[in-house]
Amino acid sequence: MPTGTALRARIESFTADLANIVRAAALEAVTTALGAPTAPAKRGPGRPVKSGTPSPIVAPTRNGKRAKRTPEDVAKMGEAVVAYVAKHPGVSVEQIKKALGVETKDLQLPIVRMVAAKMLKTTGERRGTRYFVR
Repeated sequence: MPTGTALRARIESFTADLANIVRAAALEAVTTALGAPTAPAKRGPGRPVKSGTPSPIVAPTRNGKRAKRTPEDVAKMGEAVVAYVAKHPGVSVEQIKKALGVETKDLQLPIVRMVAAKMLKTTGERRGTRYFVR
């Protein structure tokens, strides 16, 4: 038969274990009630850690490089833009795009060059920009 001190030590150990079990159960009940996840999501076995570069299997393929325009082509397009704006003052890039039948990205550089050469002036900002001949 255990002595008094050994019995007391076993009782204290049992109550400490019981208190830990009750605390864990209470914590689990509270997290479940609040809707918090009980454990952090883990990756499945064998999955690699996500890297900064996309997988070559799903990487988008390009259909070749876009042809670089010559300065003469840019100047020619700029002159066409100036001619159109002279006939239709206060037009936007979208209107110029529709009239000349080109993409907006192909108009950006010629318009910037014509504004820098002071052949065109602008009013407004961003999508509200209107162009006029100087």
